[in-house]
Amino acid sequence: MSILNIEIKAHCDQPDRIRTILNEYNADFKGTDHQVDTYFDVPEGRLKLRQGTIENNLIFYKRDNQSGPKASTINLVPAKHPEKLHALLDNAMGVKVVVDKEREIYFIDNVKFHIDQVKELGSFVEIEAIDEDGTIGEEKLRQQCQKYLTLFDISDDQLISHSYSDMIL
Repeated sequence: MSILNIEIKAHCDQPDRIRTILNEYNADFKGTDHQVDTYFDVPEGRLKLRQGTIENNLIFYKRDNQSGPKASTINLVPAKHPEKLHALLDNAMGVKVVVDKEREIYFIDNVKFHIDQVKELGSFVEIEAIDEDGTIGEEKLRQQCQKYLTLFDISDDQLISHSYSDMIL
């Protein structure tokens, strides 16, 4: 099943300010997840295995590298045996890069927020407006992203066009 996702990633110099805003808007805090994302060599798109204390998923996605809200088509499968899956994928394709981060996870309705501390890269905030079943539509997702970009006062020079994996490479 494909999921439509409109997302932004930005440098975050004031994570406490973002936390305060999310709390003011009664965001549902899911917890802090230590995540290790292993990206594998694939001919197109990105294939990563996320191993965390909250989320463990195999994720394939395609997304253009551009600043501001960008669309992704995502295929996600829960990883019940992440260590075994990691070994299999490493043997089959080889590891491209590993991203290690501490991630705070929040939700407001269908919008997911991350406050990330990424090893080697620093602090970031992500906004992901998610349409899991095709009932929301891309236009509404883009409006939701823009609403939170404005609310968080994220400027154009803070926006990141590439994934953490690209930045580490």
